[in-house]
Amino acid sequence: MKYFLVGVFCLTSSCLFAQQNPGLFTLDANYFYGTILEHNPDIAHLITDHPTGLILSFNKKTYGHKPWESRYNYPDWGVSFIYQDMKNQYLGENYGVYAHYNFYFLKRNLNFRIGQGIAYTTNPYQKETNYLNGAYGSDLMSTTYIMLNYKKENVFKGLGFQAGISLIHYSNANVRAPNNSTNTFVFNIGTNYLFDYSKEPNYQPSTESKKFTEKIKYNLAFRTGVNESDIIGTGQFPFYNVSFYADKRINRKSAFQIGTDMFFAQFLKELIYFYSVAYPERNVDPDTDYKRVGVFVGHELFINKLSVIAQLGYYVYYPYDFEGRVYNRIGLKRYFGDQFFGAITLKAHGAKAEAVEFGVGVRL
Repeated sequence: MKYFLVGVFCLTSSCLFAQQNPGLFTLDANYFYGTILEHNPDIAHLITDHPTGLILSFNKKTYGHKPWESRYNYPDWGVSFIYQDMKNQYLGENYGVYAHYNFYFLKRNLNFRIGQGIAYTTNPYQKETNYLNGAYGSDLMSTTYIMLNYKKENVFKGLGFQAGISLIHYSNANVRAPNNSTNTFVFNIGTNYLFDYSKEPNYQPSTESKKFTEKIKYNLAFRTGVNESDIIGTGQFPFYNVSFYADKRINRKSAFQIGTDMFFAQFLKELIYFYSVAYPERNVDPDTDYKRVGVFVGHELFINKLSVIAQLGYYVYYPYDFEGRVYNRIGLKRYFGDQFFGAITLKAHGAKAEAVEFGVGVRL
């Protein structure tokens, strides 16, 4: 599990730190106060107080020295650290490290941030000593946060301020059970400082042609990882997923996808056998095929060498009923050259995660 979560952070941060644009940077600090959302009744007993914490960030500014920067209204990129006291003895405290982007709107007064990383929790589920923590099945987790701020920079000699709302998510994506996860909604307020504020350059206007065409591309992707069913103690097993799909870019930012997936999840084979033996009243045939085949449509958002994918699928071959026929996938791709890519994606059924997928592929 640890290798997959480290991969999530490395994939995002490798794209960020590969950029060498000249420019300034800012540091910001936010204090937050909020509440854990009851997205699942199984975590109701863990919501006992209002979590608090700190968000510390380094942000490298862009000014249009590369075409993608002006295309996205000169975003920032950087790294964040989050400390969160969950205010519950069974959940403990969380420490997270993230790679993030800041996007600006409304004359750069509205700032939207999205960060992805890995987190360490001080008090995960333990069968003997902490069996009430049904949210975190492991000490290392995948974590995502989004932040929406009213932000002013360089109000006085480089010093500025921001205030807004954030949502912080922790989950190990069923790498180990239990995994009910948490989502914390918070109010945050803080300050920022722009270094070398007197030397800030002008934003460079875009020189790109508005017209952009690209023929249909064909993609082959292989994804793998380990996961566990929701039944604690059934064990972790590998899975192998193969995808073939076509995509068509409609402009420099977006491409639409259509394709098919084949899923080979060993945990599902073990789950079928478990139910056939432990719960004979369910009439589960132990020889039921665990393999699944789906078709999907999707969208890919291109940001420099990094892209964000979102896909919605439907199982057309579905011999065993597990979480319903509709599935979804979201995640990140990092291109190496024009054809090859690596990917970290989350496959789920609605809000219920099935697996973190580590993938490689080619786009021809």
